[in-house]
Amino acid sequence: MTTEIHPRRLYLLQLKIASVPTPAGPLEMALGCYLIRMSDGRHVLIDSGLSADYPTPGLIPLTEESTVIAHLDRLGLRPEDIDLLICSHFDIDHVGYHGAFSGAACIVQRAQYEAAKGGHPRFAEGRAHWDHPALRYRLVDGDTELLPGLSLIETGAHVPGHQSILVRLPQTGPVLLAIDAVPMQSMFSLERAPWPGDEAPDRLRADMQKLLDLVAREGAALVVFGHDGAQWRTLKTAPDWYE
Repeated sequence: MTTEIHPRRLYLLQLKIASVPTPAGPLEMALGCYLIRMSDGRHVLIDSGLSADYPTPGLIPLTEESTVIAHLDRLGLRPEDIDLLICSHFDIDHVGYHGAFSGAACIVQRAQYEAAKGGHPRFAEGRAHWDHPALRYRLVDGDTELLPGLSLIETGAHVPGHQSILVRLPQTGPVLLAIDAVPMQSMFSLERAPWPGDEAPDRLRADMQKLLDLVAREGAALVVFGHDGAQWRTLKTAPDWYE
């Protein structure tokens, strides 16, 4: 790394992996969040996961011990230790504990924030979490270098203003957190079919081309797919880390 400030560690916070029934058969689905420890001591959290009290009969119920709060506690961190909360988007499985991070600056794409605040129905069930009155939002427009070595990549085919994250680590190298732009590893191609909930399928090819080009250009060492339980089982997850 050539800059003095850079991402030092990346933690993958695995909240849950469960087998979910689909028409094509059982699918291993993961729920996760991400924590970045910067070299200057700042902590950046990406998403806050599903809340333990969210009803998920037959799907992926969480326990208090598997929430983002519990994961942070096991790393010796409290919600007030988080300096930045990056919001990939406001779907319910990504915002369940936003209200706990009132001391952090919340970073979200303007298109996502305006769609949600404007009454988009899919974000209504999580509104008490992402629209908590104590939260402070900073809106960004498009691809943005948020901090040295930490870039936001706008990938809006899933929902307006969805963002993926590129983390440049000193030893591992660049890591792309695709989030819901590419939920499963098998979908990372120009022929990617729409996933349930993708709102702009006509944009999928452009998003895939953008991310494939980014991975090639950066020489990315790892792409983490947002809900791929089979892949997550092979990854280093907290309390282990990538550096």
